[in-house]
Amino acid sequence: MDLQDVQSWLNDVLREASVQFHKVPGSAIFLRYVKSSYQNDPVRSAVELFLVLFAIRYLAAPAYSTQKKSYVTLSEEACHLSSGIDVLLTSLKEVDELVDEWTPEPLVAPQTTFEEAENEKRPVIVGPTGPKSKLSNGRTVANLASYNFYNLVSNETLKEKAIQVLRTYGVGPCSPPGFYGTQDVHIKTEADIAAHLGTPACIVYAQAFSTISSVISAFSKRGDIIVADRAVNYAIRKGIQISRSTIRWYEHNDLQDLQRVLERVVTEQAKKPLTRRFIITEGLFENVGDMIDLPKIIAFGRQYKFRLILDETWSFGVLGRTGRGITEHQNVDAAEVDMIVGSLAGPLCAGGGFCAGSDSIVEHQRISASAYTFSAALPAMLATTASEILSMLQTSPEMLTTTRENIKTMWAQLDPRSDWVHCTSSADNPIMILAFKSDLIASKKLGVADQEQLFQEVVDETLANGVLITRLKSMPRAINATSKDVGWELQPALKVCVTSGLSKKEIERAGITIRHAITKIVNKRR
Repeated sequence: MDLQDVQSWLNDVLREASVQFHKVPGSAIFLRYVKSSYQNDPVRSAVELFLVLFAIRYLAAPAYSTQKKSYVTLSEEACHLSSGIDVLLTSLKEVDELVDEWTPEPLVAPQTTFEEAENEKRPVIVGPTGPKSKLSNGRTVANLASYNFYNLVSNETLKEKAIQVLRTYGVGPCSPPGFYGTQDVHIKTEADIAAHLGTPACIVYAQAFSTISSVISAFSKRGDIIVADRAVNYAIRKGIQISRSTIRWYEHNDLQDLQRVLERVVTEQAKKPLTRRFIITEGLFENVGDMIDLPKIIAFGRQYKFRLILDETWSFGVLGRTGRGITEHQNVDAAEVDMIVGSLAGPLCAGGGFCAGSDSIVEHQRISASAYTFSAALPAMLATTASEILSMLQTSPEMLTTTRENIKTMWAQLDPRSDWVHCTSSADNPIMILAFKSDLIASKKLGVADQEQLFQEVVDETLANGVLITRLKSMPRAINATSKDVGWELQPALKVCVTSGLSKKEIERAGITIRHAITKIVNKRR
């Protein structure tokens, strides 16, 4: 067969293939598309052809597993046995031996000697927690270690109301709010908080700790900018870590350093695509106890185009004439703060948390905040309790007045009269943080571990004298993808929680007991 015959045969084959192809439904449309596509953009046709071939290869490829396969290596004796039963029995025996020899990794790190000694002395409260609590050893002590600032735990009116709600609604809705967990009491509580603060809307979460973490991660994503105080609490740090945003820290409560960081961020982002930017801080700092200057921070946010996320976990229900928080205390319109996050479980002794802001901010969280969409809704009993306490704060402001008088009494006994400690908390904060003075730390060369040991001895000494207090515990270091070292470490300190459930004389005696215990323990150290 010569070349001319081969060409003739190929022409016949192609002609027959063309005839058969044109018989396929839609073939004319396909040919017209290919011709027009190639004439207008041949590169696109090449890319489409590559994608088609890749899809065909992917669908035709055999199935495979991405999991790393792990096999138990058996002995040569088991591998050379001829009988299937013998192989099975030998294999099972060797597998059992390997299981017996395997030691799992511990879930938590082993306790240190200091932690073991602390746990052995840890007091156990029997019965309800109140201003005077009974311990398992039979003693009754003045309880200055709980957040029962207004003695709401023993309020009989709240107890009766909670029992009524419990009998009507049950223990809990057992479902996320977006499914069938939302009840009328939740809607009422959200409206009550929004009205109390003076914001357009509010959303209620089931857990106080996870509220701020979910709010941060719902709005700030990878590539966004967060400027945060170095002393923010652990819940905020976890929210920053979850968000995977770029973090810039500023010195604790240093507004000049805050302005410097904001100016630097604006300069760095001048020629980059627009990103969301947030300032995150606390009203009353959990780890230090001091207060921010909210009007100046709001002014900085407006000047440099940053949104403000304000954590009022420890200032809501504490500051202000009616307990509205730092906005009322510093005469700031709550609507000027983009997001106000607070707790219903601390000073209010109820449960859950909230975020107040504009309608759009609240509605966004209902589908984007993980703690709201994936957690069962707040029990109706706790939601109703929170609403009742808010009403009490508005109608009975003397609750706050009594507590503040006791704070002044305790402050007078501890801060000015002690040669060894000073109070880092704000004068209106019922949580008094007592840290060693810098000259004492320098003169006695006290490291962090030494200070923790001394404060624990003070806690034990005060307990022996009928007063229950606690101390700040070490906070796990938060690691962020863009800033692994925040340059701030929690300073060891005592924590004294003042309550209105004790009289002024009882508070005074407790303060004297604490001061004498500090003096005794410090003088023992040579």
